[in-house]
Amino acid sequence: MNNTMRAHLRLKTGLDFSGTPVERDRTGKGVGLSFSGLAGRVTELSGQGNLANLTLACDLILDAQREREIVAWITGKESSFYPPDAAERGIDLSALAVIRCPDRRDCARVADRLARSGAFGLLIVDLGVKGDVSPPLQSHLAGLARTHHMAVVFLTEKADEVPSLGSLISLRGRTSSHRKEAGRFICSFKAIKDKRRTPGWVREGVYDGTPGLC
Repeated sequence: MNNTMRAHLRLKTGLDFSGTPVERDRTGKGVGLSFSGLAGRVTELSGQGNLANLTLACDLILDAQREREIVAWITGKESSFYPPDAAERGIDLSALAVIRCPDRRDCARVADRLARSGAFGLLIVDLGVKGDVSPPLQSHLAGLARTHHMAVVFLTEKADEVPSLGSLISLRGRTSSHRKEAGRFICSFKAIKDKRRTPGWVREGVYDGTPGLC
């Protein structure tokens, strides 16, 4: 992201952006969720524990950045997301805005503010365990996602039987990870709800490194 783009984003969103250059990519053969497949949709990645959520969210950021999209990660004050680990994964921090909200209940409202700017291709909204998004706000975000061909991805921690955030979630998937061998782990995504195809499909990938950090 050059200085002109940073100035434009400050003007559009009122936020400041800074980062460090891209380093290296340590992925194995990933799950394969794509930014293009989620563009125009509101998606929920949910699992018990956030390790798989973090890994798959980083996959999406890498894919969006390959498409030269600007990405924002919106999370709470206490978060497992650690930018240096993301940089080691290969994510360009200079094209990633990280916003930490004092109260996670504000995360969706911040996402709405960024979405209205039209400057972002992907918004990762980390809601944690007790996160919630009101139906009117979901509706507004869904409309903005379609208008700007933007992907809005909520990260939640919940069991499968707990309902999704709402009826406007286009795709909800259960994420999980387990160790395969020393230095390698398997991460999986199972579609629980999908408005574009029959749910139940599963994708699985092998990663190098520590779950949730790579």
